[in-house]
Amino acid sequence: MTSKLRTIFMGTPEFAVPSLRVLADATELRLIVTQPDRPSGRGRRLEPPPVKRIAAELGVDVFQPETVKGQAFRARIAALAPDVVVTAAFGRILGRRLLDLPRLGCLNVHASLLPAYRGAAPVAWAIRNGEEVSGVSVMRMDVGLDTGPVYLTERVPILAEETAGELTVRLARAGAEILARVLSDLPSGLLPMPQDDALASEAPPLTKEEGRIDWSRNARAVHAHVRGMHPWPCATTTLGDDVVKVHRSAIVDEGGIFSARPGVVLAQTRAGVDVACGEGVVRLVELQMPGKKRLGAPAFHAGMRLERGVVLG
Repeated sequence: MTSKLRTIFMGTPEFAVPSLRVLADATELRLIVTQPDRPSGRGRRLEPPPVKRIAAELGVDVFQPETVKGQAFRARIAALAPDVVVTAAFGRILGRRLLDLPRLGCLNVHASLLPAYRGAAPVAWAIRNGEEVSGVSVMRMDVGLDTGPVYLTERVPILAEETAGELTVRLARAGAEILARVLSDLPSGLLPMPQDDALASEAPPLTKEEGRIDWSRNARAVHAHVRGMHPWPCATTTLGDDVVKVHRSAIVDEGGIFSARPGVVLAQTRAGVDVACGEGVVRLVELQMPGKKRLGAPAFHAGMRLERGVVLG
């Protein structure tokens, strides 16, 4: 009987959980490394990351270092003699000496079809840029940012109204599935394929500023922006001095060019707020005023009326 691979898992958010469960089921999982608990919510209470909560359920030791650099961290990993280290949305960069430590290397589950969208926010940028297909890759890590050779990929179509948060859930499941296949074949000599750097694109970390809607873009691009920025940082626009979050939108007119300047409110009904874009019209169907709850279009219409001609942004 073949012995199980000795593994260590490194990950933090919900995206990492399906891959963690694969390791727990298919390997001898010796340690889970995740980021420290962080303040969350209005009360700023310390909250454990999702991976830590699952670790407690699995009964596996958890390590939450502030840094993965230095001899102390490497020594702890080395003492466990892992065959493989697997990362998924860990949020930390591993150095060369750590990457060389496991017998079969360090694997990463990345939410794009590499070499496209290397970086911290591949799902958000893919949707924002109007892509129709995304996917997930399992790669062998090197010292570059998502530049290592790829073992396996899985294409995942992006649904028409799907947000980044919704697509991330599907990609997490797909990533776990192909990770299981890679781990099964790795001991028999499975080899990864080098990436074509000429086809690479970047997906840098998002900032709150990235959420701001540019109404001069066409309706399809504005709608894609709203979907790509959800749930964080969330698409925003201004109404006077207020910053309004836009959680959901819809395309009303894709190609029309109106005399109204981009950002002008054309109409408000119980169905939503219609806003002129550079080309076409977008309907805002779920909004949130500062300090208030997010509201669907009927509730927003009942509590606040925007006059025709008001300019957003």
